[in-house]
Amino acid sequence: MTSTLITLAIVGILIAFMYNFLVGKKNEVDNIFGGIDAILKKRYNLIPNLVETVKKYATHEKGILEKITEMRSRAMRSQNSDEKLALNSEISSMLGGIMVAVENYPDLKANQNFLHLQKTLNELEAQVSAARRAYNQAVTDYNNAIEMFPTNIIANFMSYRKKQVFEAKEIERENPNVGELFK
Repeated sequence: MTSTLITLAIVGILIAFMYNFLVGKKNEVDNIFGGIDAILKKRYNLIPNLVETVKKYATHEKGILEKITEMRSRAMRSQNSDEKLALNSEISSMLGGIMVAVENYPDLKANQNFLHLQKTLNELEAQVSAARRAYNQAVTDYNNAIEMFPTNIIANFMSYRKKQVFEAKEIERENPNVGELFK
């Protein structure tokens, strides 16, 4: 009788430990995504100022600037973390193209407001990059926890599903063709 109670107590403790472990992994992913979201909101707030500053000088880039603004709006409205990460990946790529194109506008490169915006954007992009790495690590740890035995049993019971890591699109892995950006 006592050995049965001890066995049940040990099983109960193990189940509680695994449950808490999985909840901790899920919350870690959510917390890190919240950090990414906070950084992205700072970037969203910076984009209109950057767009207006560049518009004054770079009339050829008007279409790209409008697309960045539209994507910013979509990303801000999105409640889906995968969609939000994908949109922000595209925004990063397009902002990088704009920064390369700025080389053609010496007056803009000398504009103090633009230089400040560019510096701030570079800092935010570095923060986004670091946060994405942390997010990917947390997602990998979470996915491992929900797929490995014996925690996968508890994860299935809790309806935990695999999360997607942030992956750069194939086009982002290539060097940008600046000439194509302005056609």
